[in-house]
Amino acid sequence: MRATLAILLAVQLSFAAPLPARSRDQNPSGQASPVQPPPPSPRQQKQRQAPLIRANVSLVVVDVEVTDSSGNPVKNLEPNDFTVTEDGKPQKIAKFVYADVEGFAKTEAASGAAGKPVVVPVAAPPGETTAIGATVRNRRVILLFFDLTSLPIPELRRARTAAIHFVKDQMTPADLVGVVVLGNELGLLSDFTNDKETLLTALDRLQPGVDSQLADLASAAAQEGETSSTEDVQAAWTPDETEFNVFNTDRKLEAMQDLANLLGTIPGKKVVMQFTAGITQTGEENRTAVEAATDAANRANVSFYNVDSRGLLAEVPGGDASQAGATGTSMFSGDTVLSQVQSRQDSRDTLFTLADDTGGRAFFDMGDLSKAFTRVQQDTAGYYLLGYIPTNTKANGQWRSIKVKIDRRGLNLRYRTGYFAPRDYAHFTTEDRQQQLLEALQQQAPVLELPIALETPVFYLNNREAFVPIDAKLPASTLEWAQKKGSHEDQFDFATQVRDLKTGRDVAPLLDTVTVQLGAEHYAQYASRSLLYQGGLVLAPGSYSVKFVARENATGRIGSFQENLEVPAPVSNQLGVSSVLLSSQLVPVEKTAEVKTTGLAIRARGGQMQSPLEVAGERIVPSVTNTFTQDQTLYVYFQAYLPSKADSAALRAGLLFFRDGMLVSRSPLVEPAAIDPKTHTASFRIRLPLQRMTLGRYKLEAVTVVAGTPLAAFSPAYLAVVAPAQAANAAPAPGK
Repeated sequence: MRATLAILLAVQLSFAAPLPARSRDQNPSGQASPVQPPPPSPRQQKQRQAPLIRANVSLVVVDVEVTDSSGNPVKNLEPNDFTVTEDGKPQKIAKFVYADVEGFAKTEAASGAAGKPVVVPVAAPPGETTAIGATVRNRRVILLFFDLTSLPIPELRRARTAAIHFVKDQMTPADLVGVVVLGNELGLLSDFTNDKETLLTALDRLQPGVDSQLADLASAAAQEGETSSTEDVQAAWTPDETEFNVFNTDRKLEAMQDLANLLGTIPGKKVVMQFTAGITQTGEENRTAVEAATDAANRANVSFYNVDSRGLLAEVPGGDASQAGATGTSMFSGDTVLSQVQSRQDSRDTLFTLADDTGGRAFFDMGDLSKAFTRVQQDTAGYYLLGYIPTNTKANGQWRSIKVKIDRRGLNLRYRTGYFAPRDYAHFTTEDRQQQLLEALQQQAPVLELPIALETPVFYLNNREAFVPIDAKLPASTLEWAQKKGSHEDQFDFATQVRDLKTGRDVAPLLDTVTVQLGAEHYAQYASRSLLYQGGLVLAPGSYSVKFVARENATGRIGSFQENLEVPAPVSNQLGVSSVLLSSQLVPVEKTAEVKTTGLAIRARGGQMQSPLEVAGERIVPSVTNTFTQDQTLYVYFQAYLPSKADSAALRAGLLFFRDGMLVSRSPLVEPAAIDPKTHTASFRIRLPLQRMTLGRYKLEAVTVVAGTPLAAFSPAYLAVVAPAQAANAAPAPGK
């Protein structure tokens, strides 16, 4: 099978008949992933969107470590001993719990129960939160996260050795440890467990491979205003690595965000120990990704302890043999050494920021990595969980500073210093809006804030490609038109994701932003009608999952629709037939200043292919819902694909109507409206008034035959005929 292509052919926005109150929505299960999120419960299906989760979080939980002058945990404090302020304003403590990890470890060791195996899934199902909470109570939950994309072989071995030493010699009965790696994808090696043999087996799987080759590109690029002071003798053929570093950094931060979201179903404090050789920063490109990862970690009560596995760095001034020599006066002025130091510091900035903003630590220039494990155990020997409902209810997404004080002298406190407030759609940045669309495409649960009906017929272009129109209808009752200078305006984002069910890969992205601006006359004419979006994709034969997402940008409401799509491979020497498309509208093919489209898609053959729905200067507007009234005219459009030796002059087609399994009506056989001799494609357009059709639901069968031969083909469609709406409420559609 040749590579699948995607093309944005002609994005159109039309006004159609009103959408019925109930629209179709299907949600087949997604493809399995190495780290698979737990399935949402019915109550939590809408909460799987990050924006909805952010808006619904009202309880802020802060874990506070209190130690005396000797570093020992202080266990006898009460809620009245603490004062919590947010942005300087006092907050009332609504939740107060002390986790005595150190005491639990001693009790387990004394009772002999330390050898009892305990397993807690990293991706714990939401419905088991209560049971898991009882299991992890007073336990230390540590996730070892190895970033293979930044760890060269020596650093990977150093980190692995330190982890094995921790499991064998430092791990206590209160520790539950899991192992996750980031390579080409996020992979789980072990769930949380106290079974040392299981953990050692997982760590044995940490072997250098192709993922570690990405580390060769991970050196930090020069910041804005800086210049590189070394000569790259391979510059003639080596590509610029800046773009790679930007996307690779975002990918790592997204993996950390995903981990935090997964761990959110496990109650209490969690520690993610990340072993890395730095996260490259190039200016401010990854600020949004850093904020998202920090926000997810704080909401899930996750602290990042980031370990620079490069250990104590002592670099040769001017660079070692892996770098080309410096040129000019840079080796004498100190620019070369300064560039080395700056590059190292750049790769550590994000690690420190993530650790500090989530209440963790960052470890640099550490010769013995096992000391990082000791620090984690000391920091989590015992801690208080303080929860409060913030008095500031603004959902502006701003950073809110937290301060915790205690009314006793000589005690040391350690806690995260703030969090990002929830953010409503009005305060979303461009990156936030893009992330919202991406998450709506990726999540399994449907989003029903904006009702959508979708239709994806299939029309073949040749034996290897099929054109698939993406027709989506939005009901007029849900649209929010803004009045601007005598006109009414609304803007929409439409995104389509097509995934090959066999390979699990995304093969055809489609993203459009459509702005509709109607004058007073047209607004009065069309405001009560549904909005119809039309895009198009070119796909190879195969089995696909199609996910469509629409967002109204005035309110931020989102609707999604998902269904499976089968594109059968044409069979040679047989008569083929396309999907049957039903419509009640024909409109002229013309551009209008009232609709502006910004499209992003992979274009094939320069995007010059004509849509099969456009014939003789007219465009068929699909019904999508296939619901018609008796006073309308039904237009039936489909194509037939002839074998090369078949006689096109003998080709005929007709319609059969079935109701409750009984044949109730048929149309005469008609000739094709047009025949393309190059592709042997015949197009049929049958016009049928519905005045004499009885109200009800019908199965329509398009029958195509070649007279005098055994060649025949059938293609079904379904429709409903309803009573006409009152004339006072009816508005004419374009082209009628």
